[in-house]
Amino acid sequence: MQLSYWEKTEWLSGIDFTIIGSGITGLNCALALREKHPKSRILVLEKGILPQGASTKNAGFACFGSISELLDDLNTSTEEDMVKLVEKRWKGLQLLRKNLGDKKMDYRQYGGQELFLKGNPQFFEACLENIDRINGLLQPVFNEDVFTVKKNIFGFQGIQDRYIFTPFEGQINTGKMMQALLKLCSRKDIRILNATEVLDFKDTGNKVAVKTDRFEFSTEKLFIATNGFASNLLKEDVLPARAQVLVTKPLKNLKIKGTFHLEKGYYYFRNIQDRILFGGGRNLDISGETTIEFGETRIIQDRLEEILKTVILPGTSYEIDQRWSGIMGVGKHKDPIVKPLSGNVYCGVRLGGIGIAIGTWTGKELAALAD
Repeated sequence: MQLSYWEKTEWLSGIDFTIIGSGITGLNCALALREKHPKSRILVLEKGILPQGASTKNAGFACFGSISELLDDLNTSTEEDMVKLVEKRWKGLQLLRKNLGDKKMDYRQYGGQELFLKGNPQFFEACLENIDRINGLLQPVFNEDVFTVKKNIFGFQGIQDRYIFTPFEGQINTGKMMQALLKLCSRKDIRILNATEVLDFKDTGNKVAVKTDRFEFSTEKLFIATNGFASNLLKEDVLPARAQVLVTKPLKNLKIKGTFHLEKGYYYFRNIQDRILFGGGRNLDISGETTIEFGETRIIQDRLEEILKTVILPGTSYEIDQRWSGIMGVGKHKDPIVKPLSGNVYCGVRLGGIGIAIGTWTGKELAALAD
C-alpha cells in the first residue's frame, strides 16, 4: 500500500503507543494510556472491519463464573487464586459500568441462574454441598452471600426442580457497549485503523518496528490485545476457542429474564428483550473448536437446537433468526496473561471466555506495564 506524505505524517509518525486489537481489552488499554499520558499519540490497529474476535460477538453476559465453574477452577488452582480471579472479574465489571454508564450499554441486573440436568443428580448435589464453602471464600469480595438456591419458576424441562442463583450477575447489549467504547476513544483523540492486520514486529531497543499487511511504521511502545488470535503473534499459553451462538425470532409472552448457565458454563442462554440467545457446546468438539476460523458446525448447532426445544422452550413454537460464532482466548489457566515481552512490547491476552467482566481490568493492567 503506497502512502501519501499526509497519511504518513498525520497517521503513522511520532506514535507513542500502539495497541493491536480494538476489543474490550485493547480499547480500555488505550483509554488508560490516554488518562496517564494526555499529550501522547495513541494508535489502535484492528484487522477486522469491526472488532474481530469476541468483543462484538459475545453473548452479553456480565458474569464472573457460575458455582460449578468456580468449583471446576479449584481443580487446577488454589482457593486464593480462584478468589483473586473472581475479584478481578468483579472489579472489571464495576469499572466498565463506571466508565460507560449502565444506560449506554443497556445493563440489566436480572441475576444469573445455573441449571442442572436431571441426568446427573450427583453433580447437582456436589454444587449444593459447596454453596456455603464458595460463599465463604467470596465474602471478602462481595460482602454478602453470592449464591442461593431457588425453585424452577421458568418452566424449564428436564432439569432439577431447584437451581443456584446469584443476584450479582447481569446482561448487556454488546453492540451498544462497543459503540460506547469506540465513541469514547474518538473523543479522547485515540486513532483507530480498521482492516489492518499486524504480521510481525521487532523491538529494536528504542522503538518497535511494526509490519502490517498494508504498511510498516515504528512506535515507542507496542501492546498486544488480540486474545483469541494471540497465537498468530505470541508463543504463550493461549489458544483460540470458537463459541457458536444462535438467536430466535421474537417470541410471544416470553417470561424468561436473566442469564442462565448449564454444564459448567459450556452452555449459556439469556433473553434479548423477547428473544432467546443460546450458545455453547464447545465441549462436544474441543479440538475442532480450537480454531481461528469463524463458522458453525452441525454437531453443535443440532445440540443447541435440541436443548432449546426440549429444555428451554418446551411446547413453544419458535424460529431461529441468526447464527454466528466468536473467537475466545483460553489456556491451561483462566487468569489473563499480562506481562512484558521485551523492553517495549507487552501483552494482555487469555481472557478465558469472560472478557466482558475482565477485559476492562486487563486493559488497565496492560497499560500500567508501560509506567
